[in-house]
Amino acid sequence: MLLLSIIIILALVFDFTNGFHDAANSIATIVSTKVLTPFLAVLWAAAFNFIAFFVFKEHKVAGAIAGIVSSELISYHLILAATVAAIFWNLLTWYYGIPSSSSHTLIGGLAGAAIAAGGFAGVNSAPIIKAVVFMVLSPFIGLILGFIVTIFVVTISKKSKPYRAEKRFKRFQLISSAALSLAHGGGDSQKTMGLIFTALWFYSKTQGNNQGLDAFKMPDWLPLSCYAAIALGTMSGGWRIVKTMGNRITKVTPLEGVCAESAGALTIFLTVLLGIPVSTTHTITGSIIGVGATKRLSAVRWGVTIGLVWAWVLTIPVSALIAMLLYWILNFASFLS
Repeated sequence: MLLLSIIIILALVFDFTNGFHDAANSIATIVSTKVLTPFLAVLWAAAFNFIAFFVFKEHKVAGAIAGIVSSELISYHLILAATVAAIFWNLLTWYYGIPSSSSHTLIGGLAGAAIAAGGFAGVNSAPIIKAVVFMVLSPFIGLILGFIVTIFVVTISKKSKPYRAEKRFKRFQLISSAALSLAHGGGDSQKTMGLIFTALWFYSKTQGNNQGLDAFKMPDWLPLSCYAAIALGTMSGGWRIVKTMGNRITKVTPLEGVCAESAGALTIFLTVLLGIPVSTTHTITGSIIGVGATKRLSAVRWGVTIGLVWAWVLTIPVSALIAMLLYWILNFASFLS
C-alpha cells in the first residue's frame, strides 16, 4: 500500500510538471501578442485545463497508456521507474527551456522499464507504433492546418481595416487559446490517468482480484485528481519555454496566434477522440511553423526548429534508458533488502 501511495503521489507530480512544462503551448502566443498578461494567461489556460474534466468523458488515451506494458510484467517497480524517468526528463528540458513532449517521455519511460523487466516482448507494440507514427505526423498535421487556416483567414480579412482587424483577432485569440488549453487538458491528463490506473489494477491483483486490465473500472476520483493536478501545474507557469514557443520560432501577431492555436486545437481534439497519445508541444510547434511559413520560409527560425526536433527525437530513447536503469536499481535494492 505504501508503494502504491508513493506511485500515485509521484504520478500526480508528473501531471503537475506536465502542466507547467506544457503551459507554454497554450499561452505562448497569447502572451507574445500581449492579449493577456502572463499572470492572466496562465489562469485562463489552467481554468480550461480543468474544464476539460467536464468535456472529455471517454478515456481512450488513458487506455492506450495503460496498454503499453504487457500486463504479466506490471509491477510497482516498473511503474515507479517509468514515472521517475518521465519527471526527470520533464524537469531537465524545462530547465533548459526545451519544449519537449511530456507524452513521449512517459511512453519512453514505460517502454524502457518494460524492456528491463521482460525484454522487447514486454512491450505491446501497437500503442508504441501509434505514438511514434503520430510523433512524426502531428507536427506536420499542425503545420499544414496552420498554413491552410492562415491563408483562409487572411483571404477573408483582406478588406478589414488593420486596426479593427487586430482588435478583433485579439478577442478571437481568447477563444482559440481556450480551445487549445481544453484540448491539452483533455489529452495530457489522461496519460497520468493511465499510469495510476495501471498501478491501481496491480494493487487489486495483489489483493486477489482476477479481473483483467481491460475489465478493471477506473475510480471516479482519478480523472478529477489528474485534471486538477495539470491545472495547478499550468498555473505555476513555465516561463522558460514560453520564450521559445512565443518568439524564438517566429514572430506572431494576434491573427497568426488565432490560426496557430486553432490548428493545434483541431489536431489534438481529433487525436484524443481517436485515443492516440500525441504531443501537444509537437503539434502547436508545427502549427506555429505553418503560420510563419505563410509569410515566407525565412520567417521561421529553422536553427531553433532543428534544435527542437533533436530534443523530440531523443525524448523516447533517453527516457527509456533512464527508466531501464532505475528499474534495475530498484530491483537490486529490493534483492539486497
